[in-house]
Amino acid sequence: MSEQTYLDLARTILETGHYKEDRTNTGTYSLFGYQMRFDLNEGFPLLTTKKVPFGLIKSELLWFLKGDSNIRYLLQHNNHIWDEWAFERYVQSADYTGPDMTDFGHRAQTDTAFNTVYRDQMQQFNERILNDEAFAKQYGELGDIYGKQWRAWQTRSGDTIDQIKNVIEQIKTNPDSRRLIVSAWNPEDVPSMALPPCHTMFQFYVNDGRLSCQLYQRSGDVFLGVPFNIASYALLTHLIAHETGLEVGEFIHTLGDAHIYSNHVEQVKTQLERPIHTAPQLWLNPDKTSIFDFDIADIKLENYEAEPAIKAPVAV
Repeated sequence: MSEQTYLDLARTILETGHYKEDRTNTGTYSLFGYQMRFDLNEGFPLLTTKKVPFGLIKSELLWFLKGDSNIRYLLQHNNHIWDEWAFERYVQSADYTGPDMTDFGHRAQTDTAFNTVYRDQMQQFNERILNDEAFAKQYGELGDIYGKQWRAWQTRSGDTIDQIKNVIEQIKTNPDSRRLIVSAWNPEDVPSMALPPCHTMFQFYVNDGRLSCQLYQRSGDVFLGVPFNIASYALLTHLIAHETGLEVGEFIHTLGDAHIYSNHVEQVKTQLERPIHTAPQLWLNPDKTSIFDFDIADIKLENYEAEPAIKAPVAV
């Protein structure tokens, strides 16, 4: 069962992971080099041992596919998964005049009083992003992250490369190619990104009328992030298979540093004790033929039954 593959990863990290300090000063239990395989014909691989908000996965992926790198689109769709990184850039700017937010990400997790102030400042920031176009243009930007690299990779000659459009065309015309690759890791742009890409590159493979995808992810937050990554790339595989007239095959997830944050350990233990439910099914609007024409309402999950959500702090 696909979900058991993910749970085996979490259990293995708890049992054999190495303790490491990290950029966020939270601490992690970590393994290096781990692979999971999901047969997309067994159902859509969205976790059922805890409820995962599929709406956020849809809107983030569509945001990437638009080539967008500004959180305004996400906020318009009630998606807050990138808020902290945009807010961090703002509070480090000369224009920010609010309360001291030094080490705000870690303090918000450990200091209840500070967390109240932090959330209030974040809400004001988000409202201004939504209502002030000039402010959003300046402080909603996250740099040349995923969507920009996927759809408009900047070349030395000043041109741009639409990697997604190109790979779809190659799947249609040259499906046996070993170069069906999209990369988000652009060394020149990494310093200017709010968060360097965690899911760095992916490759497609066509066999027997089925489309498979393998992702290499340099760093994976196993409790909070990896469930989103699995579902997002499974959805991307379905969308591209839909456009290219193929069935789906496997999603293969290869991780570099796979880690559980030290303040997620109890949540992971809770999840591991829960029952697994039948995987849901994915519905894509058959009237849409191009992935670039899909909107939120064109993508739905059917028969999704899951255990309650489990909250955990995000390490920024």
